[in-house]
Amino acid sequence: MAIVEKIKSIFIRRPKNQTLTLNEDDELILQALGISPSDYVGKNSLKIATVFACIRILSEGIAKFPLKIYQDQGGKRKAVDHYLYPLLKLRPNPYMTAFDFWKCIEAQRNIHGNAFVWMEMPARGRNAGKISAFWPLDANKVQIWVDDKGVFSTQSRIFYVFTDNLGNQYKLLPDEVLHFKGFSLDGIAGISPLEYLRRTVENAGNAEEFLNKSLKGGMTVKGIVHYIGDLNPEAEQKFREKFEQMANGLHNVNRIALLPIGYQFQPISLTMADAQFIENTQLTIKQIASAFGIKNHQLNDLDRATHTNIYEQQREFYIDTLLPILTMYEQEMTYKLFVDSEIEQGYYVKFNVDAVLRADLKTRYEAYQKAIQSGFLTPNEVREMEEREPKPGGDKLLINGNMMPIEMAGQQYIK
Repeated sequence: MAIVEKIKSIFIRRPKNQTLTLNEDDELILQALGISPSDYVGKNSLKIATVFACIRILSEGIAKFPLKIYQDQGGKRKAVDHYLYPLLKLRPNPYMTAFDFWKCIEAQRNIHGNAFVWMEMPARGRNAGKISAFWPLDANKVQIWVDDKGVFSTQSRIFYVFTDNLGNQYKLLPDEVLHFKGFSLDGIAGISPLEYLRRTVENAGNAEEFLNKSLKGGMTVKGIVHYIGDLNPEAEQKFREKFEQMANGLHNVNRIALLPIGYQFQPISLTMADAQFIENTQLTIKQIASAFGIKNHQLNDLDRATHTNIYEQQREFYIDTLLPILTMYEQEMTYKLFVDSEIEQGYYVKFNVDAVLRADLKTRYEAYQKAIQSGFLTPNEVREMEEREPKPGGDKLLINGNMMPIEMAGQQYIK
């Protein structure tokens, strides 16, 4: 046991990615110390509508881009003959479509700051060493171990330890795991926006809980009941229960509450207008959306929206928010999916964003016309962009016959 502890002390584990579960005694102790454990961490943060919407938009935004393998060697082409092509484009594993797979990965990356994918590779047989499936790992059950002392190896200094539902632990090498990170301070482990926005997320959750309880209570305000004389504890408790039963609840909304002679009700509750409830809620929503890179109009905030600025905001969302994430995915996969010889041969993976970034029909066709007439694109290349079959003779570059090389300009004036 001493040897195991000594080996563990050599490693720096970052992050642990573990969720602390409190029992009833722990919660009582925290409450006695004035500490309230948060209900809005990890997956529980999805209870908040703004967080759920932001993660859904990012997850579905990434998942809808087709992932393809290309080879750039004397010209770019789709490497449809590569054995990984159908895995990445259609079905990474027998249980998930490509859309569901990437939606799951992006959701975990935003919730935990890290997403891990185990690459299944048979050890024996004809396909030994080749990837047969991609399996998402629960990021909450993965630890990153860094061997700073070079105990086990001088090269593989990062290891991943995965704990399954039965408590079994597996040591995975970097070549067996695709590690997709969020914002990172050290380049090794990602950080979820929810960690640094914990107070903001808690404010949003508390606001929703406050509104929910207020609606369930029929928007009945709190107050003090003045009465003449003394009541013993039993009578006081009975009166409180009777009064709350009569005044609280949706079924008592806008109904008249009756008090005995000598009793007077004085409200002391702070109204939503006094607490600037709407303004604070809107500010919290914008802060959370900004941290995830989501635009206001995507959360149905159309107060200052016009057709022009929505179009520009959507374009900024794809360029400033999605493209950096896609680049991170592409670089990690290109490095780990292909062997050195394949990388030298020009193999790489890329998400196809043309289908989303392309403009309306009229603008696209005008751009295609200029590209064909200037000899930049062939007609069949344009047809491929529009997912149409090629035509005979469409692979030739065309150019306007009135054009000439620049060095021949003005020769017609020389005698």
